Amino acid sequence: MTNFSELAASIADAAQAAGNRVVTVMGGGPVSGTVIGEEQVLTVAHVLHSDEVSVWAADGQERPGTVLGRDLGADLALVRVEGLKVTPFQPSEGARLGELLLAVGRPPSGLQVSLGLMEREGTPERGPLRGWLHAGAAPFRGVSGGALVDARGGLVGVLNAGLWRGNLLAVPVARALRTAEVLAASGRMPQGYLGLATQPVHFPDPQQAEPSALHQRNGAWEGRRGRPGPHRAGPQGWGPDRWGPRGGPGRGSWGPWGRKGRLGLTVVQVEEGSPAAQAGILVGDVLLALDGEPLGDPRALLERVRERAGDTLTLRVLRGGQETDLTVTVGER
Repeated sequence: MTNFSELAASIADAAQAAGNRVVTVMGGGPVSGTVIGEEQVLTVAHVLHSDEVSVWAADGQERPGTVLGRDLGADLALVRVEGLKVTPFQPSEGARLGELLLAVGRPPSGLQVSLGLMEREGTPERGPLRGWLHAGAAPFRGVSGGALVDARGGLVGVLNAGLWRGNLLAVPVARALRTAEVLAASGRMPQGYLGLATQPVHFPDPQQAEPSALHQRNGAWEGRRGRPGPHRAGPQGWGPDRWGPRGGPGRGSWGPWGRKGRLGLTVVQVEEGSPAAQAGILVGDVLLALDGEPLGDPRALLERVRERAGDTLTLRVLRGGQETDLTVTVGER
């Protein structure tokens, strides 16, 4: 079994190797950047206030960089750095559950790392953290835009410490590289939309006339007053008037006030000529599911179609007491 000194030396070697592929980006607040291709760096978009930035690599030299495009949904920006001779990261072949990870950043003070852990397989499919990886590492100033790497030096994701206070998340490498490819080709990331407005609706379970025992226990239940779950400051910005992912719509069969039932989204507005209108969706329809996945929160619906521009999806709709399936092609803005 590897002893402690060998393990420590291996981690230090991995940190140094990864650090050579991470840069400092100045375009507002100082952040890190991850080298993903020849003269190409991915970093976070929210701190870049102009299209011209300065980049410092491990050799200490300053180089000019140009922002080729931004994807606000993933909070990523692609920067081209002329003359940057850095070997790019290769994508991870798949970090296993329980595997040690390294969060690597390069703030102005120099290379910095934090030890993480692959805490769960894949990413949440619902809720405000849908599609984001937990880095399992402690955040530090300037780490956003840095690299989450596995023990073999493969890129697991691009880090972001600004989405959920006190926690470090990452855009999975497959999504990050796909975003970079689109931004390099077109300079923008298409944003999918349906062109409708909705409100949550709850259909109570007729067999449950009394509040759940969860509701009655100690006089409170997390969903009772719409108290946000622990991800209040997550990517979807759960506010005080919305239930968090532990007590809100879209999380199974529990509805508000601790009662079981069915959730849906009532259509309150349809834009003329929009994809929703072309699909035959009407005001008053209740949207029950999108491609077989239940619907219960308007913001979650927006997130689910944002990256599906041009895709054809199936909406299960309740109209006049009858359920039907409508086909809708997601538009592009």
